[in-house]
Amino acid sequence: MNIIRIIILSLFIFTQSQADTIYNLIKIPNLEIYEINTSNKLRYLYAKQPFTIGVDNNINCFNSEKKVLDEKFEIIQKNLNRYNQKFLKKINLKYIVLCEDLSISNINTAGIPDNVMKTLILDVKFDEKYFERVIHHEVFHIINDSFKEIFDKKIWSNFNVKNFNYAECSTCTDKIGLDTYKKTEGFFTEYSRSTASEDMAEVFSHLMVSSNINNSDPILQKKIQFIKNNLLKIDKDFIL
Repeated sequence: MNIIRIIILSLFIFTQSQADTIYNLIKIPNLEIYEINTSNKLRYLYAKQPFTIGVDNNINCFNSEKKVLDEKFEIIQKNLNRYNQKFLKKINLKYIVLCEDLSISNINTAGIPDNVMKTLILDVKFDEKYFERVIHHEVFHIINDSFKEIFDKKIWSNFNVKNFNYAECSTCTDKIGLDTYKKTEGFFTEYSRSTASEDMAEVFSHLMVSSNINNSDPILQKKIQFIKNNLLKIDKDFIL
C-alpha cells in the first residue's frame, strides 16, 4: 500500500512540475500536456481550466471536453505536420495551446500567435468551415512576425490597384468575411481587404489548403509569387 501511495505521489509531483515548467516557458496558466512526442517536435498543450493572460488581462480562453480536443487534435496535427522541425525552429514556433472560446479584448478570434513565446493559441471550436485554413493563417502571422523585413507591407500594398487602401488595423474595419470570393479581384476574401498582414495570411492559408490558387487574377498571381519567393528565403526546401 505504501508503494502505491509513493507512486501516486510521485506522479502528482511530476505532473505539477511539468505544469510549472510549461508556465515558466510560455506564461500561460492552467495548461497540461496533450502530446509532445511529435515528428516535428511541436508541443501540444491544452487548457485544463479557463485562463486569462495579457498585459491588460484581455486574452481569455476556456477548457474543452476531451472528446472535442481529440477530434480537433487530429485535424490540427494533420495540418501542422506540413511544417518540419527545421522550418518551425526558424520561425520560432514550438508550443500549440488548445482551448475554446478564445477572445482578445472581448473579440472572438481563431488564434493568437506569439513568436516571442514560440506559442500559438488555437480555438478548437472555431467555425469548422474555415478551421483548417485559419490554422495556416495564424501560422503565417508567426512567420511574418519573425521575418518582418522579408514581408514588406509597402511592396505588398503596391500590388493592389492605386485607389485601394487597407485599414489601420484588422479590428478597425467591418471587413471580416472569410468566404473565398468567386470573383477575386486581387483578394481571396473580404478579410483580406482589412490589412496587408491579414491579406498575406489569407493568401498563404489558401495556398496551404490549395484553395482557388489556379485563377488568372493578375494581382493575386503577384501576391502568390511574393509569398512563395519569400518563404524560400526562409527555407529553400519549403513546400507549399
